[in-house]
Amino acid sequence: MSDSEYNLIAYHRSEGTDPFKHAVALANNVRELIKSGVDANHITIIGFSRGAFITSLTSHYLEETPVNTVLLAGCGRIVTNKYSDIKINGAFLSVYETTDGASTCKKLQDRSVNLKSFEEISISTGKEHGAFYRPIPEWVIPVKRWIKGKSS
Repeated sequence: MSDSEYNLIAYHRSEGTDPFKHAVALANNVRELIKSGVDANHITIIGFSRGAFITSLTSHYLEETPVNTVLLAGCGRIVTNKYSDIKINGAFLSVYETTDGASTCKKLQDRSVNLKSFEEISISTGKEHGAFYRPIPEWVIPVKRWIKGKSS
């Protein structure tokens, strides 16, 4: 997803990473960016599947400094009763594959009272969860367009 109009900071997390601890660390990294002068509107956190769970936790921990949040196939388990306290803050984009079990984020939207905006895109590639294993135009193009729109 590289682009000359933004800087991408990507973290590789090792297998077995505690999602809650990782989300706290990411939220602290975002706070440091904001403290160093980066406008919160110019920060987007994004994650797929388990990474989307971590991204949702990070957004939840950034209630006082909301940033843009993108979840790819991210509303499987975070909309269940087990994690029903998680809320997204700021601007929120959900992208899901219609043939995947991790579908709409409507329940997450409904309980996230500090949203600036919510958009959701469904794609239909027939690849289920695998639709997000590679950067394909069906989701990359709308995500990049959304990110650029939030940072302008």
